[in-house]
Amino acid sequence: QVQLVESGGGLVQPGGSLRLSCAASGRILSIGTMGWYRQAPGKERELVATITTNRNTNYADSMKGRFTISRDNIKNTVYLQMNSLKPEDTAVYYCSAYQLGIPYWGKGTLVTVSS
Repeated sequence: QVQLVESGGGLVQPGGSLRLSCAASGRILSIGTMGWYRQAPGKERELVATITTNRNTNYADSMKGRFTISRDNIKNTVYLQMNSLKPEDTAVYYCSAYQLGIPYWGKGTLVTVSS
């Protein structure tokens, strides 16, 4: 079993920045693609970005140029640098990771963008 714990969420003003982190622990054999998803109130969960073990990245169109995903394969940690935040970025952000074809999820961290 793999546990994922997110951190770094909080309240930020429009135009501000936040950096989310997600560390994997537990029975780690071979962590594959890691990613971030988000779910805003009343909406479905949506992709933010993913990153492979070779650091190939994929972003949702609305996040391109503002968000940057990265990872540390030694620490089994994935990061999300979020810049130029907008009120519509307000959501619970979830970390995901695949291991041997099985997806694991964190419990989420709340990001609120408001003045």
